[in-house]
Order: sequence, then C-alpha cells, then structure tokens
Amino acid sequence: MSRKYFGTDGVRGKVGTFPITPDFAMKLGWAAGTVLASTGTKEVLIGKDTRISGYMLESAMEAGFSAAGVNVALIGPMPTPAVAYLASTFRADAGVVISASHNPFYDNGIKFFSNTGTKLNDAQELEIEALLEQALEHNTLQCVASEKLGKVRRIDDAAGRYIEFCKGTFPNHLSLAGLKIVVDCAHGAAYHIAPNVYRELGAEVISINDKPNGVNINDHCGATHLDSLQSAVMIREADLGIALDGDADRVMFVDHNGHVVDGDEILFILAQAAYQKGEMQGGVVGTLMSNLGLELALKGMDIPFVRAKVGDRYVVEQLKETGWKLGGEGSGHILNLKHASTGDGIVASLQVLKAVVESGKLLAELKAGMTKLPQVLINVRLTSGSADSILSKDCVKQAVITAEEVLGNQGRVLLRKSGTEPLIRVMVESTDIRLTQQQAEYIAEAVKAA
Repeated sequence: MSRKYFGTDGVRGKVGTFPITPDFAMKLGWAAGTVLASTGTKEVLIGKDTRISGYMLESAMEAGFSAAGVNVALIGPMPTPAVAYLASTFRADAGVVISASHNPFYDNGIKFFSNTGTKLNDAQELEIEALLEQALEHNTLQCVASEKLGKVRRIDDAAGRYIEFCKGTFPNHLSLAGLKIVVDCAHGAAYHIAPNVYRELGAEVISINDKPNGVNINDHCGATHLDSLQSAVMIREADLGIALDGDADRVMFVDHNGHVVDGDEILFILAQAAYQKGEMQGGVVGTLMSNLGLELALKGMDIPFVRAKVGDRYVVEQLKETGWKLGGEGSGHILNLKHASTGDGIVASLQVLKAVVESGKLLAELKAGMTKLPQVLINVRLTSGSADSILSKDCVKQAVITAEEVLGNQGRVLLRKSGTEPLIRVMVESTDIRLTQQQAEYIAEAVKAA
C-alpha cells in the first residue's frame, strides 16, 4: 500500500490548507497516539521550529494525543535531531516535530520519531493513516474516558541537554580555538543552540540570521540560500561558514574563499578523514541524486558506495542493511550512525570541524580531492495535475529517452517527484556542462508542457 499523507519527511503542506489544518493535526495526533499507545506508549515529546503556525499545530496535536490517552512533554523550538535525541533522554516513548524544514514560513509539517530516535517505519505510518482516514471520514474521534486522558508538561532544560550532547560528539582533546566561524541559523530552531555549541568548544563565532520572528525562517538565508553566508565569510575574513536549515537537520559549508561545500563534498571529507586514520567502517550510502564525482572519489580510496532512494529515511534504511555508518545527501542531510540516529546538521558540522582541526588544513584543501561533475537540477512547480500522472505522460517519457540518447554513457538523467513540496525535480549530470544544462532545460520544458 502507498501512503496518502506521509511523504519522505512526514506530513507537509501549506498552513490553513488541508492537510495542515488544526482539525487534521488534532486527528493525526489522536490516530498516532492510538497506534503508539497500543504498543505501550505513555508519553510523546513535541518539539517545533520557529514558524508562527507552530503554536497552533502544537496545541492541536496536544489535544489529539490527550484524547488518545497519551501524555505530552513540550520542549518548544528545538532542532529536529534534538527531538530524536531528547525523546530517548527523557524516556519518552516517541517524538514529534512540527516543522517544514527548509520550506518557507507559510508551510509546515509534522513528523514522528520512535523512542530509539529513528523515523517511524512504513507499516506504522500506514496504520496511523488508516485510523486517521476513519476520523476524517466520520468527522469524529473516540476519546478515552476522562480519568485516562493524557496530561501535558513543559520541559525547560532541553536546550542545555542537547548542547551538551552535541559537544560530546567532538573529541575532548581537541578545540576549535583559533577558528573564526560564521554560523547562519536560518532564523530557525537552532538559533539558540548552534552558536553556543561552537563557542563553548573554543571558536570565535559570528552568528547571523539568528532572530526568528515567526515569519522569517529560511527567508533568503540558511542551507538553501547561501548568499548571505558567503558574503559574511568574506567580509569578516572567517575561516569558514556553516549554514543550517530551519530545523537544523541539514548543513552546508562555505570555505574561506566563499565557495560552497555541499553534502556530497561533506561526505567525501568525512570518508577521507576516516580512511586516512584507518577508521572507515564499510562504505558510504548516497542517493540517486548524489554527484558522480563523489562515487569516483570514493572508488579511488577503495571505499564502497551505494545509492538509496532520495530521502534520509531511505539512507538510514540502507545504512542499517549494510551495517555501514556514513551516508547522506547533497542537500546537506548527513548521517553518521556512530553519533546520531538521524540527520543532524550540528553534529555533522562538528565532524567536519574535527577533520579540519586534526589535519591542520583549510576546508578548501580537504574538499580538493573530489571533482564534482556538472549537475543541473531544475524544480518544476506543479500548477495542476498530480506528479505521478505527469511523469507517466508519453511526452515526458520521450524527452527523458531523447536526453539519455544525447548524453550517451557520459551522463545520466533522474526525474522524480518531491516528497516534501509540489514539485517535479529534473536532474541531469554529465561531463559537459553545456550539454547538461541544455538537456535539463529540454526535459523541464516537457514537464511544464505536460
């Protein structure tokens, strides 16, 4: 069975438009609470990012869980990976994050974590959806008896605990002293976390985009808009810059020259550091979108590389299947299962900083061993029709076939629907940038026409 509401990163959409409404959120909380309670869940931890709609959805989810007889612990604005970690620390049975990650403020979403810090599996999500459908169809939900209603508490020391956890993933014998770092918090959930982590480890920290007001999250800043970070690094003559997204589960870097260091290059840097120290455990998991340059660079070190479906949940599944520890996406979702059970932008950044400190090299030097192939990504926003129906049209299929014939064995094409936004993503990669751009635009035009 396919999931109706859960995408690659939970339920997501525009606030006030189904399914991101108070009524849906309450019924989702009830359905999730009912399913989780059947397996022994007594309390869930709820965190959120800095969107103004988080207050509304938090209250609705709280009501739904209470109606299902599940207690709720509220921790306020907190990075997504922090919720995954704190759910275990506070002995909660599950965690909930209200966030739309890198999306604009007018979007929001809801995602769940188990008490081991991993995302719920497909079977659990299908079970929740089945109950949810009943509640939506009959416009009601079955509330437990009054004496069994869930209670709610607020946790005040969550931020401090998570800061200490992050610092604990950086070796005690090392320090960031001497490094000048610009940190772009995206006006998001890590605004009161990330700068303190780097500062307490000894770095000189310049924090930007760290004043959330409910509507400025990800607004031309953070991991998806690196211009302001690049400018700040150059103006302040910093050693490097670190950009997180709205919920801090992804990270991107900027080197001292103002050049972007993306997720594929971060994976290379981490794999290279482990390889040189004889600590590489198995191989690296990328995705269908990972640059071919990463695969070739790893091959040069005899490090195995496999591709998972796009989405960090699928990278985690592949890591567990292979028993490997390191994986991620070019967008900056980096997973290192030695340190965290889910993508964690702050923890991943500390591993890169560890490589910088231990090697004594600049970030630009560390990434130099990998040569990225030209890759063009065009996002086509849907104005009508479903992504599946458009992708199945003959004109779109023929455009892909034609492009693949033109590229031959010097490139590849990937066409897929986004799991988090109403988009179809067109990706073309080859050794020739002119040809890459040309064929990406050709396919994108076919998608728009369809």
